[in-house]
Amino acid sequence: MSENGVKEMIAEVFNDIANGIKSGKFKNKVRIGLTIFGSEHGIGEMVKAAEIAKNKYDDFEIVLIGPKVDADFEIIEVQTAEEGHIRMTELLEDGNLSGCVTQHFDFPIGVSTVGKIVAPGKGTDMIIATTTGTTSTNRVEGMILNAISGIAVAKAIGIKNPTVGILNLDGARQVERVLKEIQTNGYDFSFAESLRADGGSIMRGNDLLSGTTDVMVCDSLTGNILVKTFSSFTTGGNYETVGAGYGPGIGENYSKLVNIVSRASGAPLIAEALKYCATCAENNVLSIAKAEFEKANKAGLKEAINKVIKKTEKPTSEEEVKMPEKKVVTFSIAGVDILELENACRALWKEGIYSESGMGCTGPIVLVPEDCGDRAIGILKKAEFMN
Repeated sequence: MSENGVKEMIAEVFNDIANGIKSGKFKNKVRIGLTIFGSEHGIGEMVKAAEIAKNKYDDFEIVLIGPKVDADFEIIEVQTAEEGHIRMTELLEDGNLSGCVTQHFDFPIGVSTVGKIVAPGKGTDMIIATTTGTTSTNRVEGMILNAISGIAVAKAIGIKNPTVGILNLDGARQVERVLKEIQTNGYDFSFAESLRADGGSIMRGNDLLSGTTDVMVCDSLTGNILVKTFSSFTTGGNYETVGAGYGPGIGENYSKLVNIVSRASGAPLIAEALKYCATCAENNVLSIAKAEFEKANKAGLKEAINKVIKKTEKPTSEEEVKMPEKKVVTFSIAGVDILELENACRALWKEGIYSESGMGCTGPIVLVPEDCGDRAIGILKKAEFMN
């Protein structure tokens, strides 16, 4: 071979190496465990899920944890689901596995799972934060922390600047207020805009169907129902097919990557849950979450949460407030959370403005006389009942 030919061959080899490094081809594949006990559809369904994932994706390894089966996978043999969880935890802690997909798992308080569904309106992925576990025993605090967890997972799966929407639930306005406060203080993220005509970051059912936002913030019980509904609405509910399951457990300092699927989850969904877990592992979602919480705390997250919790827990009858003379109320004020509605009315009574609570088509409202509208809004903003 000529000297030029040798040089060309060497150049080609180096190009191949460079391309492999760039594409990740030469990176060590992450190892993702799958516990195969516990499914309502049987062990065969779990093995089928692993086979679907293996055929569809070749960028991670799958390790089965369960009884010996006839399958082309490494198998960690255990005799029961309980033994499987113990072994799974050991394998995660010693670094043998990068992450694991399993059914029911007991997360500590402060950790909850971030799920991923497919919004049927447009066929796009949407993160549901959160879907199982308890981030906080206080509903509002939990939803605020869920937003940070959702942002972390969104970034881990490749969404550089995820948008955040808050599902229109009890506590949503308080959550919005705290998130806006830390955003103003330097925590960098973007709110989504509802597709409904009045817009805003409070999301409706329409937004769920259309996938308006990258991250949909809610409490875990609501999120759990949403995942179950969106994953199995075409099958009657006993076999989940669509989406990637209930997702990884995320907390401020949680150190094990465990993704949850349901006992009703079918092979197609579990295959996507394995890929979801692998992507989170490859991009070190737990480190991203730790960094996101650090940035949010630097922007005053804990102080803002404490302020809201103290306000919510303050006795409503702290002082006797006399209701002003009743008047016709035709001016409606939206933006007060339902958990604070009665206290907001009392704050207006204290200032001599007659008010009533009500429920409009977009949520709770405070009703005041037409000529008191602007003043009432000013009072409610000053008292931090609305933005």
